[in-house]
Amino acid sequence: MSFHVVIGFGPAGAATARLLAEQGRTVRVVTRSGRSPEPGIEHVALDATDTQRLTEAARGAAAIHSCAAPPYHRWADDWPPLASSLCAAAEATGAVLVVLGNLYGYGPVDGPMTEELPLAATGTKGRVRVAVWEQARKLHEQGRIRAVEVRASDFFGPGVTDGGHLAARVVPPLLRGRPVTTLGDPDAPHSWTYLPDVARTLAEVADEERAWGRAWHVPTQPALSVREMVGRLCAQAGTGPVAVRGLPSAVVGVASLFSPLIRELKEIRYQFDRPFVVNSSAYEAAFAVRSTPVDEQVKATLEWWRERLATSDRQGRQG
Repeated sequence: MSFHVVIGFGPAGAATARLLAEQGRTVRVVTRSGRSPEPGIEHVALDATDTQRLTEAARGAAAIHSCAAPPYHRWADDWPPLASSLCAAAEATGAVLVVLGNLYGYGPVDGPMTEELPLAATGTKGRVRVAVWEQARKLHEQGRIRAVEVRASDFFGPGVTDGGHLAARVVPPLLRGRPVTTLGDPDAPHSWTYLPDVARTLAEVADEERAWGRAWHVPTQPALSVREMVGRLCAQAGTGPVAVRGLPSAVVGVASLFSPLIRELKEIRYQFDRPFVVNSSAYEAAFAVRSTPVDEQVKATLEWWRERLATSDRQGRQG
């Protein structure tokens, strides 16, 4: 079976590496710190901005999956050298460069987002994401590399923790019957991309030559507001409804003085103050992956969180 390199082992990188291994692929994961081996996955410690070492690690690979996520406040500094190194490694090895992107590049829009929209973001993070893809796309058009970008909305599902808007700040409280506080308008329609669907899409496009050279949206279920998603989680969990409150702008402003993460979130608050809806029909018309039904997403997510919290409680008692 083919050899794949996955850059990064956050939620998306881990899900992708494990799926590829389950499919019988040979998988090498590249992270700064490395990890212990696991079934079907080799972990290598190296800085992916070191082009020579990354190229050596990716020699013979069918695909390089870019799933790394520099610290949020470091995007402007850390993404350019990482993107250049990934492109250089793809060119030197002939591996397909599969870039996991997001929807920031469109900026605020009216109506559902499609891949045909202009990349018109004016914020720093949005422009950084645009530059990452534009660099790979131009090299693809020049025939120097083969590249494809897969764009996802906010992650939801097993494995999504502190970085998810429907994860650590939402699921543990509602399982305890406590109120949930969220960024922006809790009633604004919002697209949530299920993490296993992200992994399945990344794996699929790596093998599909007709996917290369453009960006695609990960198959995503119709948009639901935070309040609607919390209601479904509560119903599945059997906890009864909980209050859902939007975080006031004034509170965000004060919190941003002390929290780098909150400070960075101010740039993309529009995504939660108004409808933020992705259209993935183009991908679904062309390829096999389909979005997982919401009820299945909710069930699997709650099961994962319950096990995670139970494990944490056991470790706490043992400690």
